[in-house]
Amino acid sequence: MGGRLVQAPGPAASVVIRGARLLDPLAGIDEQRDLVVRDGAIGGDAHGLPEVDGAGRVVVPGFVDPHVHLRTPGREDTEDIASGSAAAAAGGYVTILAMPNTHPPVDSASVLGALIETAEREARVRVGFYGAITIGQRGEALTEQVEMAGAGAVGFTDDGFPVVDAQVMRRALQYQRITDRPLVLHEEDPDLSRGGVMHEGAVSSRLGLGGIPSISEGVAVARDAGLAAYEGGRLHICHVSARETVEEVRRAKERGVAITAEVTPHHLILTDEAVLSLDASRYKMNPPLRDVSDRQALVEALADGTIDCVATDHAPHAEQEKEAPYEEAPFGVTGLETAFAACHTHLVQPGHLDLPTLVRRMSGDPAAALGLPVPTLADGAVADLALIDLGARGTVGQDGFRSKSSNSAFLGEPLSGRVEMTIAGGQMAWQA
Repeated sequence: MGGRLVQAPGPAASVVIRGARLLDPLAGIDEQRDLVVRDGAIGGDAHGLPEVDGAGRVVVPGFVDPHVHLRTPGREDTEDIASGSAAAAAGGYVTILAMPNTHPPVDSASVLGALIETAEREARVRVGFYGAITIGQRGEALTEQVEMAGAGAVGFTDDGFPVVDAQVMRRALQYQRITDRPLVLHEEDPDLSRGGVMHEGAVSSRLGLGGIPSISEGVAVARDAGLAAYEGGRLHICHVSARETVEEVRRAKERGVAITAEVTPHHLILTDEAVLSLDASRYKMNPPLRDVSDRQALVEALADGTIDCVATDHAPHAEQEKEAPYEEAPFGVTGLETAFAACHTHLVQPGHLDLPTLVRRMSGDPAAALGLPVPTLADGAVADLALIDLGARGTVGQDGFRSKSSNSAFLGEPLSGRVEMTIAGGQMAWQA
């Protein structure tokens, strides 16, 4: 596995964080002490360095998001690499991977190369780019994946669209033997979900809205897991939303399929009951919010490792687009700036998930799932970390967003767990 991660050059960070709790579950670190960052690396002599009070704070390995929409090229009015990576830094992220469903889509080495060049000038944190599985993301002809892998693609996905044709998916798995890049899949059977705008259930019936059945996700995962087993391939499943999908991923892992999966904060925390609100379009996403039994299955699967990691599926939209009637509004919500605080508030504080597990699922585990460098607090490592005040409470959106868009599912909600500093790739990326 591999691919190219890029970041705009900047001065190396040098700082001493005094008296914080250092928590790196994968490295076996959980202790209260000073942490030194000198010339962009962890450790060394603290003499003469600026100091930050870490009392009552926690330092964790920086977060890694395998699923972000940066809207470049084509919709820079809603997000671009500079604003999206700034939002990531404010959320404690040190690495993000951008989806290719742009305008035009990232389906050639030339488009990919232009994005990498832009990121080298603008990216506040490390950014990697996926290439599309199929030309135009139409699900028909495969892209030149070997060429795009050589140009730096971190993986291949038609996210936003499922690869419906099983033969096309099988050929993509065969090409994987050459590219050694993961296939990252939006799983949906469009024959089952066609015309749906929210989860199929009691709420959709009450509102008279077209439903997307949860089984439309599970059956697609079952097919692709079977193909991956047959071809010896490797899959990463995007934004798992349904308990049927959890069961399919668990079964696939038990029989030795190389499969990993992600879940978003909004699917872990919210249900389709949110669509009953007056501001319903804020809760419109694909896959949709599902019922309480699905949500509980997702939390349990994240805790036990069936689902490997948390991903935001950060999907910015213009305000006027989200103000349209629910049926007409676009799918998607932002998430980079709120992911940790939302999960800390709704999962860790009530005792559904412990803090070390959440940190793993947001940092080392997504990195390992996608074959990326794993952030660590170990001495000598490049500094990739976040300083967080777990007790600090703020209202989402009160101080604005670093993102160009504000279509957060948690807008106006008080959350605890404020990121006060992010050092990414050895550079100071964010300081509140």
